[in-house]
Amino acid sequence: MNRLGVVGTMVWDTIHGREPQPEPVEEWGGIAYALAALEASLPDTWQIVPLIKVGKDLAANANEFLNRLTRRSAADRFVEVPESNNRVSLLYESNNRRAERLTGGVPPWTWPQLGPMVSDLDAIYVNFISGFEMDLETAQFLRHAFKGPIYADLHSLFLGIASDGLRIPQTIPQVDLWMSCFDVVQINQDELALLGPDPMGVAARALAVGVRTLVVTLGAEGAVHFSTPSVDLFKKRGSPPTSGPIRTSRIPVEQTLEGGDPTGCGDVFGGTLVGQLLRGVDIEAALRKANALARRNLTLRGATNLHYHLRGEIAPI
Repeated sequence: MNRLGVVGTMVWDTIHGREPQPEPVEEWGGIAYALAALEASLPDTWQIVPLIKVGKDLAANANEFLNRLTRRSAADRFVEVPESNNRVSLLYESNNRRAERLTGGVPPWTWPQLGPMVSDLDAIYVNFISGFEMDLETAQFLRHAFKGPIYADLHSLFLGIASDGLRIPQTIPQVDLWMSCFDVVQINQDELALLGPDPMGVAARALAVGVRTLVVTLGAEGAVHFSTPSVDLFKKRGSPPTSGPIRTSRIPVEQTLEGGDPTGCGDVFGGTLVGQLLRGVDIEAALRKANALARRNLTLRGATNLHYHLRGEIAPI
């Protein structure tokens, strides 16, 4: 079996303004959405190896969630830490706009901790849920030491944090160095705007530092990719780059849906896209599948048993 390492943060969400009733809803979020999507979309020859730290206060609950996954490798690296687990308060202003406040203190991975845990992996998916999963130096060590493909959703690297925990949009210092650590990079349209006014110019910069595909999610409008002429996620770093014009296209959502729960849609999109790319699916077909499952995520609340919903199955009682 091939092994996909999954780096991210288990987050306990408290969600306001999403439901008609005034009471907030509490449930697992963060990397839980991506794990559900990977569970639903990975090829049969791949297993999930969570590389996740969780606070002692929620470790038992997190283990219960992970034990529901059937594609998880017995060799997972799920680490309990003494700090309080990360919690996020989400206040929805609309389906596309929300305010976030982060509390908790799960520490980032350092390279001495992470390095021994990736040596037997075949690919790695990094989702910056908190933005503090690792620092740039650790990401550079990871890229240098790991020869397999690495996919990264940079989302929360674009979010600074105020003294009261409010997440604030920010540019990423040394963004070209961050980009150079990953083969496939996912951002959303707001994050693209923070990188520069010219999308093609941003994409050209990303591909110039070694990214093979830059994916930009557009919400209900689907997603667009900017790719090297020959897209091969499995090509090892150090292979000669393919010259030629950038391939790009927008893949729309085939059926839009009014309303629903948008929490975790970007994470479901990314997890699905990784699963499709590991199947060897062409980037445009992979994006269509990622759009479809992100849309399906709108019709379920929370990440518990989400993998059954994404596969169109009924969750066991």
